[in-house]
Amino acid sequence: MVRRPVAVVVAAVLVAEAVGVAALNWFLGIVVDRQDMSLAGLDPDMMSTSSKIGGIVFGLYFAFCGLVALLVAVRDRPPAGFGRILLISAAVVHGLLGAVAWGLVGWHAFLFMVVVLALIVLLLMTYDRQEGPSAAEPRDAGPQDEGPVPVSGPPAPTTP
Repeated sequence: MVRRPVAVVVAAVLVAEAVGVAALNWFLGIVVDRQDMSLAGLDPDMMSTSSKIGGIVFGLYFAFCGLVALLVAVRDRPPAGFGRILLISAAVVHGLLGAVAWGLVGWHAFLFMVVVLALIVLLLMTYDRQEGPSAAEPRDAGPQDEGPVPVSGPPAPTTP
């Protein structure tokens, strides 16, 4: 099947993205730290520190999403509970980042974000929960849901 390779690709892309996001924010923090000017009175040390912390936080977030995707590939079972919520939130984040990237960076970044979004959604859809074996078996030929069941008793009078 195609489920495991998709999960492995999603895991690899998310881990690579985690490293890239953390490295980019760390680099931007160093650039801000080496400048000797402030933005609207903000402390450059504070901006540098917050950029580095933000890079670490988002890097860990994407790395954890990659770990969830890797566990899905290894176990060959759908993500459940917190892992499923985490992957759904990663899909939403990539959708929002794609919309922002279109205007700020260009269509290349938008295309990358949409591809990652599509991979995450494909992972979630291929591992969608399926019904058990009882859903594949036909139901017994019992009473169908055709409305109210008539009550036994004397027949209702008919009017001509």
